[in-house]
Parts: sequence; structure tokens; C-alpha cells
Amino acid sequence: MPNHRVIGVLGGMGPAATVEFFRRLVVATPATVDQSHHHILIDNDPTVPPRPAALLHGGESPVPAMVRMARRLEAAGADFLSMPCNTAHAYIDELREAVEIPLLDMIEETVAQLDASCVGLLATAATIRVGIYARACALRDIDVIAPSKTDQETVVRAIEAVKASRDLTEVTAAVRAVVKRLQRRGGQAVIAGCTEISLLDGAVMPLPWIDALDCLVEATLREATKP
Repeated sequence: MPNHRVIGVLGGMGPAATVEFFRRLVVATPATVDQSHHHILIDNDPTVPPRPAALLHGGESPVPAMVRMARRLEAAGADFLSMPCNTAHAYIDELREAVEIPLLDMIEETVAQLDASCVGLLATAATIRVGIYARACALRDIDVIAPSKTDQETVVRAIEAVKASRDLTEVTAAVRAVVKRLQRRGGQAVIAGCTEISLLDGAVMPLPWIDALDCLVEATLREATKP
């Protein structure tokens, strides 16, 4: 059996994205038998208060619930943590201070994959407003283009469709049109910067699709196989 480190996943933000993260971790693992896969602890807690409401409208802070989740995973034996929720990374400093084990930074991992000077960003309004991608990109001299107000509403509808387990055909086509408009404004690639957006088909998009969930999967497997 490989000497892998135990992965802890702060899940439930939202559940479909957590399931997809788990699925991609399994698929990306170069294993031929069960015993070659990773030990993964998932705390899928959908009761974490909404991150956008807290960041944009002064709603209940999600930090106490996320800290409890992180500490549960640490106590259960996780060696490090992954959090498949982009918006929740606005609170990464508080979470890192609350536990003794590392917490991967999905935003940094994603921006490190960019090979463009100007990118579009598909994310929650809160992720855009607090600037977690903009700051990380600015350190690399990368410009970030956010959708227009109308197009952002389209992105939000797509996120809601994934959370509600609705058919994604129409919203995928609508998001594709948003990406086309980001391309016309100078975008050379587009970041799928919400883990619900990650469930859309990036292959149909007119720009290179930089999927934050894939970037987190890659970083998680790298961390899990460290000596």
C-alpha cells in the first residue's frame, strides 16, 4: 500500500461540487487496485451559512461552521485540508489559524496555472467583489475581466441550476455566450472560479477553460503523495 497522506475535504459548499471533487480525485489517481487510492475524509456539511450573503450583505458568518469542520477533519486524522469552494477562500486566513495542519489555497493553485495576460472570471458576485482572484492575478501582472451586470446574473443562474440539480443544457449555452463576450473584451482564457461552474462543460467554451476544481485536484494529489 502506498504511503499516502490522509486528505481532508471541507465539503457541502455545495454538495454537488463536493461529489465532483471526490470523483475527479479518484479518476485522476493513477491506481489499478483499491489499495492504491488515497484515504479521503470528507465532511459534507451543507449547513455552513452562505458565503456570498455574509460577504455582500452582512449575513451570518460561515467561519465558525467552517472552523468546526476543519477541526473535525484534523481530529479524525487528516494530514492536510482541501476546500472545493472558491468563495470560502475569502476566509482562508481564519481557517489556517484554527488548525495545525495545512490548508491548500485553490485560488493560488489556479492562478499559477494561467498562461495569459488577461482572463475572464466566472464566479459568484462575492468572489469577484472581495477580489481574491484579482489580487492573486495582479501579483503576476494578469488582468481580470468580470462579466457585465447582466452576464453576472446569467452566471448566478447557472450556479443555482447546479445547486438545484437541474438540467444544465440551457445554462451551459448561456454561459458560453457570456464567455464569448469576455473574449471580445480581451479575455485570452476564462477561469471557472466557482465549483458549481466547474460542473459545466468547459469543452464547449470559446476560450481555454481554466477550471479551479481541476487545479485543486492536482494540488491535492501532489500534497497527498509528499514524503
